[in-house]
Amino acid sequence: MGVTTYEHEEVSSIPPHRLFKSLILDSDNLIPKVLPQAIKSCETLEGNGGPGTIKKLTFGEGSQYKHAKHRIDEVDENNYVFKYTVLEGDALGDDLESISNVVKIEAGPDGGSICKTISTYHTKGDHHILEEKIKEGKEKAKAIFKAIEAHLHAHPDEYNY
Repeated sequence: MGVTTYEHEEVSSIPPHRLFKSLILDSDNLIPKVLPQAIKSCETLEGNGGPGTIKKLTFGEGSQYKHAKHRIDEVDENNYVFKYTVLEGDALGDDLESISNVVKIEAGPDGGSICKTISTYHTKGDHHILEEKIKEGKEKAKAIFKAIEAHLHAHPDEYNY
């Protein structure tokens, strides 16, 4: 099995607690609401939302993929850390065994946030992941991030609890 890792950062004017609550804790509801062409629905297949929970994402009509299953590995609400692994689905293609992700939201400039993501691609056998596929995943994640951020700017009272 081969392993390829990439890191990505997004800077936001949204405070860490709001970004974590919306982007991570309520993503099952919020992402299909603000970007239904990307993700149509998210359903919990096993678990209560904590580590070990298995979720199925059904992609929207704007995606070339149909679904993906992921397992939640860690949810740290105090330090704004979320770890999950994509285990199954046509988005993995023939070359990937899984994709492990670590999302950490830190305090940023002027009361905003820095969202740091580390994605580790685990390939099947001696397959290699194409840079093109990594770039594609990165662009989709950025689009979701920007849509959530725009929603939070448009609704400043949401996720302030």
